[in-house]
Amino acid sequence: MSVTSNITRLPCGDRVLDLSRTHVMGILNTTPDSFSDGGRFQQLDDALRHVERMLSEGATLIDVGGESTRPGAQPVSIAEEIDRVVPVVEAIKSRFDTIVSVDTSTPEVIAGSAAVGAGLINDVRALQRPGALQAAAATALPVCLMHMQGDPQNMQQAPRYASIIDEVSDFLAERVAACENAGIDRGRLILDPGFGFGKTLEHNLQLFARMNELRPRGLPLLVGVSRKSMIGQLLGRPVDERLAGGLALATLAVTLGARLIRVHDVAASVDAVRMAEAVLAAGNSH
Repeated sequence: MSVTSNITRLPCGDRVLDLSRTHVMGILNTTPDSFSDGGRFQQLDDALRHVERMLSEGATLIDVGGESTRPGAQPVSIAEEIDRVVPVVEAIKSRFDTIVSVDTSTPEVIAGSAAVGAGLINDVRALQRPGALQAAAATALPVCLMHMQGDPQNMQQAPRYASIIDEVSDFLAERVAACENAGIDRGRLILDPGFGFGKTLEHNLQLFARMNELRPRGLPLLVGVSRKSMIGQLLGRPVDERLAGGLALATLAVTLGARLIRVHDVAASVDAVRMAEAVLAAGNSH
């Protein structure tokens, strides 16, 4: 059984995302300290070449982040995050016909990115920073709400759950309600279970296996597991050898109904997603 989204069209600024199929979101980190590709795309020319490559490989969205959220990451100043993110969003929108997602929790970055053409807000803190709800509501853009236990500085120290499905679901339901109370329409919301954010390997595996039980129902799911430690822990692979594990998880995510797959390795992930979709479609045609 898969998760069924009741939302099939998601307006993302000047573009509309068709959620009747699964899309691959390419990751662009403009940070010096991200766990996988920190420092590689801080220069604008390098960032734009990477965007061009990801789009040519089949990415539908580009997710731009200027603050590392790896375990133990240190926060950055508002001004520094704005400088890392907003000019890049503007440059991508001026050169490419694509949806730009902004991986941020900062109200000023939300507002600044929306002003230069961002189409989606992707917040690992689910709009819990002061002013974030209001900033997101003012943009009228869709928002991805992610579950995280703790914060990046401490989230992996000793994560505990009585019932991971219930606790993640309860948190997401509370944030959906907060968004609706702030004037953000339910039809603009996406949910992310937050794999690797305040979760042990066992928590991640349980959450993935039972993704179809997540609540609230009817909202599209984003899954981000690319190169993450759950793959490394299970398979004993360093960061640069986790592609096969990530593709297995991406394929499983499609079968469980995920509509957005956030990845570093776009070409291989697009192939995996399309094959999984083709098999599912063939099965549904009888």
